[in-house]
Amino acid sequence: MQPNWARVPLPGTRRRRRPRKRRGAGLSAGSRGDGAMGDAPSPEEKLHLITRNLQEVLGEDKLKEILKERELKVYWGTATTGKPHVAYFVPMSKIADFLKAGCEVTILFADLHAYLDNMKAPWELLELRTSYYENVIKAMLESIGVPLEKLRFVKGTDYQLSKEYTLDVYRLSSVVTQHDAKKAGAEVVKQVEHPLLSGLLYPGLQALDEEYLKVDAQFGGVDQRKIFTFAEKESKIDLLDRKEDVKKKLKKAFCEPGNVENNGVLSFIKHVLFPLKSEFVILRDEKWGGNKTYTAYLDLEKDFADEVVHPGDLKNSVEVALNKLLDPIREKFNTPALKKLASAAYPDPSKQKPIAKGPAKNSEPEEVIPSRLDIRVGKVISVDKHPDADSLYVEKVDVGEAEPRTVVSGLVQFVPEEDLRDRLVVVLCNLKPQKMRGVESQGMLLCASLEGVNRKVEPLDPPAGSAPGERVFVKGYEKGQPDEELKPKKKVFEKLQADFKTSEECIAQWKEANFMTKLGCISCKSLKGGNIS
Repeated sequence: MQPNWARVPLPGTRRRRRPRKRRGAGLSAGSRGDGAMGDAPSPEEKLHLITRNLQEVLGEDKLKEILKERELKVYWGTATTGKPHVAYFVPMSKIADFLKAGCEVTILFADLHAYLDNMKAPWELLELRTSYYENVIKAMLESIGVPLEKLRFVKGTDYQLSKEYTLDVYRLSSVVTQHDAKKAGAEVVKQVEHPLLSGLLYPGLQALDEEYLKVDAQFGGVDQRKIFTFAEKESKIDLLDRKEDVKKKLKKAFCEPGNVENNGVLSFIKHVLFPLKSEFVILRDEKWGGNKTYTAYLDLEKDFADEVVHPGDLKNSVEVALNKLLDPIREKFNTPALKKLASAAYPDPSKQKPIAKGPAKNSEPEEVIPSRLDIRVGKVISVDKHPDADSLYVEKVDVGEAEPRTVVSGLVQFVPEEDLRDRLVVVLCNLKPQKMRGVESQGMLLCASLEGVNRKVEPLDPPAGSAPGERVFVKGYEKGQPDEELKPKKKVFEKLQADFKTSEECIAQWKEANFMTKLGCISCKSLKGGNIS
């Protein structure tokens, strides 16, 4: 079938391996089960609910046959490893469709698999994390108004430690080659140089789930890839985050004006908010056109691409909608029992006793590449002298967020105030904020400089027509995602900055590769062969 929901991976989803590679969210049907079918909706309406927004459906003819006779039995499995975050609303919205269609839905907590996946979940925490997952997923479903009567929760260890299951594992291991097992686990098991045997067992164990759960179909997706920038390297928002934390993380999320191809905030609206509410409201001041309600996602995407919708308004609107989803979950977990469960299942690492470790044989040094820097076009809104430092300016700079950032720069001796005000600049946005003579600076204006007796400094200039918030990248590194915040001890910026130069044409470069936006190269006015800092 043609997908309406293209290539959307599901967080923590465990996928059964097939002879051909399955990409995106999908449903695969078996042939088990019995029972009588309920009344309305019709089989055709049920099929629409079950299959809408899926990348592909395997065995659709079998689904149709089953729906003519009875309700469909379907399961979704998730390994109980890291804490569920807001991206889990993606599979929850699809589970809501299954339940609306009258399906009997099983949620499998793959606790044993969580341990086998390179020991992502310590054995002593498996039961606690499974309990946490069950409580939080129920709270998520309740927050979007999903009835839970036909929902069943099962732990993998409820049947995966039985004699019968163990014998089936042995039978399976006698017909599956090491090559096939390794290939099957490539996307669902953490890959390391010297893999554990458990990683080879993982896909084989998973293949038995459908039989032992006595279901007709399983719901799965592309595993361990980004759902979207929003939930991966940008700002992973926990389901129990406070409202101020949600605001802070959304503020940092990459959302370049006009960019709809690599925009995590838009992805969240498309794959979570629209399926749940069938509309989305952009909240904005009357002077910018007032609120606008979108009933079709593509209309919102078009307006954002045409820069009719500002990234700051988009983030503010997502913040409001997201907090409405999270409020019931926060309230449920605000009880002593669930607070205790959350802290026990995911203990604070800083409070754990240190364990002596040898050198990490499988660890690889972090790659220091320009895409780790969050560099954006900014527009200076205001410039003032620092109250306590004659050589410093305090600027307010629009970098495409809901509020302008405060940036402190030492440009007083080099650039007059009037030349900075209303100017387009280039801003490094993911340095750790630090106070400069009592004023917190939330970014760095990048400038070219020539050292000497008469030191010269010029702010870098984006291409004409650039807009605040547009991404600045080094040619050849445009696909990578920036770190949420650069850790000072790792000195990522300092290592990269050593190779920042301006060319003989005054183009900003890293190792002779140009700094660019979608409109062209970053440059300075006149400093050839200068440093950039």
